[in-house]
Amino acid sequence: MRATLEVCVDTLEGVEACVEGEVDRIELCSALPLGGLTPSHGLMRAAAKCGVPAYAMIRPRQGDFCFNAGEITLMQDDIAAAREAGLAGVVLGVATVEGVLDKDALEMLSETSAGMGRTLHRVIDTVEDRLAAIDLAVLLGFERILSSGGAPTVLEGQNALAAMRAHAGDRIEIMAGSGLKPENLGEIARATGIRSFHASCSVSVGVDHEIVGFGFSSSAARQTSARKIRDMKDVLKRLDLADQTRN
Repeated sequence: MRATLEVCVDTLEGVEACVEGEVDRIELCSALPLGGLTPSHGLMRAAAKCGVPAYAMIRPRQGDFCFNAGEITLMQDDIAAAREAGLAGVVLGVATVEGVLDKDALEMLSETSAGMGRTLHRVIDTVEDRLAAIDLAVLLGFERILSSGGAPTVLEGQNALAAMRAHAGDRIEIMAGSGLKPENLGEIARATGIRSFHASCSVSVGVDHEIVGFGFSSSAARQTSARKIRDMKDVLKRLDLADQTRN
């Protein structure tokens, strides 16, 4: 399988950097410092025209993934907005207070997003039994699962990621993400056997301290980097070449 790179962005500029860097897929969000929330309809419409498959994050608030009935309704409306905007898919996940995936809620959201691509996000890193969660995601028709192996970063979770990939087999794609960069991408790929990756590919940028003082901006701003995307893609090309040589 050819190695692929998905990049998460929360601005139009980020979308443009993804196009320039030739990513395989975009995860479209707002509020990336919070792990990503649902993007605006305007950004969805713009991303749908960019020429790269874009999946909208469907997450109505920060915090945990135990969403109530009202929040599930919001998520259904946001999925409808993503469909209307012309996006390729959605990224979502719901858990229960007992620490398992919320099957009933995910069935409703899967029905709402029928015909669109679907990624189960890192809600899986918060549940007790990730392998059982993989089985449910397969049953519900998800394409892929984004995970760090239940750890803050992929480096810490690489053993769990390898087990997840082995359990998933050819049934569903396991995509590794959280803390990936060109310097460690090859190590993670070799340790896990995974060939699908997710990263922000961002760099720190200067901020206007007056704007920060007004509370209009974070003091630690980041920006998607087309150059960093290309660096990641170069590593993936080398992985593909190594795979072809072995086969």
